[in-house]
Amino acid sequence: MSQLLVVDDLTVQLPVEGEFRTVLRDVSFSIAPGEALGLVGESGSGKSMTARAVARLLPDGAKVTGQITFDGTSVLDLRGAALRRYRTDGIAMVFQDPRAHTNPVRTIGDFLTEALRTNRSIASRAARARAVDVLAAVGIDDADRRLSQYPHELSGGLLQRVMIGATLLMQPRLILADEPTTALDVTTQSEVMAILHELQRDLDLAMLFITHDLELAAAVCDRTAVMYAGELVEQRRSGALHDDPLHPYTAALVQARPSVDGTSTRLEAIPGRPLSAFEAPDGCAFAPRCSHAEEACAQSRPEIRELAGGLVRCRRAEELRGVLLVGSDHG
Repeated sequence: MSQLLVVDDLTVQLPVEGEFRTVLRDVSFSIAPGEALGLVGESGSGKSMTARAVARLLPDGAKVTGQITFDGTSVLDLRGAALRRYRTDGIAMVFQDPRAHTNPVRTIGDFLTEALRTNRSIASRAARARAVDVLAAVGIDDADRRLSQYPHELSGGLLQRVMIGATLLMQPRLILADEPTTALDVTTQSEVMAILHELQRDLDLAMLFITHDLELAAAVCDRTAVMYAGELVEQRRSGALHDDPLHPYTAALVQARPSVDGTSTRLEAIPGRPLSAFEAPDGCAFAPRCSHAEEACAQSRPEIRELAGGLVRCRRAEELRGVLLVGSDHG
């Protein structure tokens, strides 16, 4: 199957206090049309920075190497009108906090129809009619009245549905969903994810879904990639990654979640703290926190390689396979 988005050896460095610090290192993945790829990992692992790199929303002064290709076109080479078309016709981004990405003094109708009126030259009445239709599609009742309301008049769940609707109005081919349910309560999270998943499948949209939750990624994504310290450490079919992890970090994330099927006196916490890419040691970035690390792990950075139908960055992956979850409620 041809790939819609291809990210190859993406490395990003940002200027901080007069020096460049690496935040992403040699990140590679692809997403086919209609496919959903989950991106999981602890805070600071580089998930959101990856999405922003794909959207060309990195801070000024960022150094980017590698390749990002969308439908055969180099994203990093886009400028001016071509870049604007890419951000309106090609991709759309659903951000984590909807209130931070809507204008509090403009109505929901203005927010939804602005891009249609300015980028597509659609008349105001026609744009409003399309906005009503898309709000109904994301489960918002009385959509016509909602267009006259302001963001503060809507609950967090409704406003996130508005954000999803805004992405669909431009009919993109790829959705970048950056932890779209983090700020919502559990019930609303489930409703919003069901809507997003259903629309992605019905409209044959590709999706990069960023989350902390491995089980949520397994439920809505075809494949899942795990990030640590700015690099991918494992990438596999979602169900296999959750049930048979190849990397100790993936297993640690699985064990850190409570099980709905069993009981445990305490959760397995990952020792130490997460590292950013610029803090990572010369060897395996996870080695300082890994209970399976050996002296050789600290000597050189492992290459990512194929194993069990996926990819893994661990020199001991073959010998550890099948024992990483032994003794846990998830094994």
